[in-house]
Amino acid sequence: MNITAEELENYVNLPPENRARFLELKTDEEHEKELEKRKKNSPFSSWLQINSDSDFYKAEDWLMKESVVAYRLLRFLAKEMDNYNAIICSFKVLEEMLGYSRQTLSTAVALLKEHKYIDVKKSGTSNVYLINKELYWKSWGKNHQYAEFGAKIIISETEQDETKKKIESKKMKSLNFKSSKKSN
Repeated sequence: MNITAEELENYVNLPPENRARFLELKTDEEHEKELEKRKKNSPFSSWLQINSDSDFYKAEDWLMKESVVAYRLLRFLAKEMDNYNAIICSFKVLEEMLGYSRQTLSTAVALLKEHKYIDVKKSGTSNVYLINKELYWKSWGKNHQYAEFGAKIIISETEQDETKKKIESKKMKSLNFKSSKKSN
């Protein structure tokens, strides 16, 4: 582990109960740097593992024949998922990215859930899509056991605009409140 003089000084000044966390964060930071270095040196910056076992190939082939929408949705989720096979996004994102109506996508999600291609959990009002790790995988094999942790979140441009408007509106109200308070 490479620790600079400044980091060593900070470490020494930490309470003993925080030193282990400091070392853990430093190790994680170096691990991330190593992964970035590997990514830059590799022609494969982004990849998706597909289980080529004949049963899984048949399952994917069946889905293509059964529902093009469900297959496209599954491949979109698999392409965009994080390294733990999860992704959080709204139906609005799915509608915009795939060009289907909410009802059509709902039917596709139901089909994918029914046949165990994906699982869906709730996080507030958003869906967390967990892609079946027996079909697709994006991380190293040693992370296979952690398929349901972590998530990549996608927010559409229109959702961001709505959020910006809400933030700006609240900001303006708070500014107005402050200015009216000063005048009193």
